[in-house]
Amino acid sequence: MTQGHTTHQRTITMLVVHCTAGHSRETVESIMAGFRRHGWRNPGYHYVIDAAGTAHRLLDERRIANGVKGHNRHAIHIAYTGGIDSRGHATDNRTPAQRSAMTRLLARLKAQYPRAIILGHRDLSPDLDGDGRITPGEWIKECPCFDAAREYATL
Repeated sequence: MTQGHTTHQRTITMLVVHCTAGHSRETVESIMAGFRRHGWRNPGYHYVIDAAGTAHRLLDERRIANGVKGHNRHAIHIAYTGGIDSRGHATDNRTPAQRSAMTRLLARLKAQYPRAIILGHRDLSPDLDGDGRITPGEWIKECPCFDAAREYATL
């Protein structure tokens, strides 16, 4: 990992993109209720972007979210509502408003934490075959259901 930007005792090296793996119209309240059902004190994301493109802050960036086990101390987690189709299969179903809002939020965060890399939750899966690449067969989850590192490489 590269050296990142420190925010009140946290060095941010990653901006991790997620999907909520729920319906695109789910509410912030239902997402937060799900985290509470897990018994989590802090939510899984710092920000969630709803289908209308509104970015909701769930947790102050100075605090650690529960986004990816073993990778939270140095990360800010951003999710969009959705990520599954009507059959429960992983799909990139971001609305145009979500796409635009995600780009704006990541651009702002990248400006604030210029050394942080942008990647998807799936990119933090273990490299099971030791070849130095995380491939689809190694993903623990398909989240965020698109290649975030490639999509936001120019930010």
